[in-house]
Amino acid sequence: MNRIKKTVENTISDPQFADLFAIVKGARNGFAYGAKIRFPHALVMVFLFRSGTLREKLQIILRATFQHARNLATFATIYKTMMLFLRSTSTEGKELSPHTFLAGLVGGYMVFGRGLQSSVNQQIVIYVFARVVLALARLSVQKDGAIPREFRERVRNNAWPVFAALSWASVMWLYRWHPETIQPSLRSSMKYMYDSVHLTHSPLRDA
Repeated sequence: MNRIKKTVENTISDPQFADLFAIVKGARNGFAYGAKIRFPHALVMVFLFRSGTLREKLQIILRATFQHARNLATFATIYKTMMLFLRSTSTEGKELSPHTFLAGLVGGYMVFGRGLQSSVNQQIVIYVFARVVLALARLSVQKDGAIPREFRERVRNNAWPVFAALSWASVMWLYRWHPETIQPSLRSSMKYMYDSVHLTHSPLRDA
């Protein structure tokens, strides 16, 4: 038993297998992180807004949790495998800036871009997209960004208030006049907050 344990430890610590174990660890961490963030979210949303028996609700929660965890694990595996391949085939023998974009492109298409997409996949992609837009906005006002220096301070001071106001104005307009276009979980939340408060009678008058 000790010999087997020592062999496993030596294999794990062997630099020859470091890249392989990095891929395995990435998949493991992706699965664990996906489960950790999806389970409480699905638990709250399903019990607040979904009808059905307890068993049906639990099945929905576990299905969404597994799908989120599996997809993040799959993406991590594809991304790290692509990075290893690109680095090993590079003439410079090291990671280059385009490698991360290309590996993300392949992983994003294979995991999140093909076929009919579930609400879980849509939420993941929209979450990533929102963070990318914010990061690009910050990048644009940096020293070597795309925005000219004389406009950077003005953009930095006013961009967020304008963005926040337009975002809320747009979502409220869409919810009022085109609710079918809004993502279902957001639509359910907005219906709970804004429509369920309208009473057909006065509770004070009926008291």
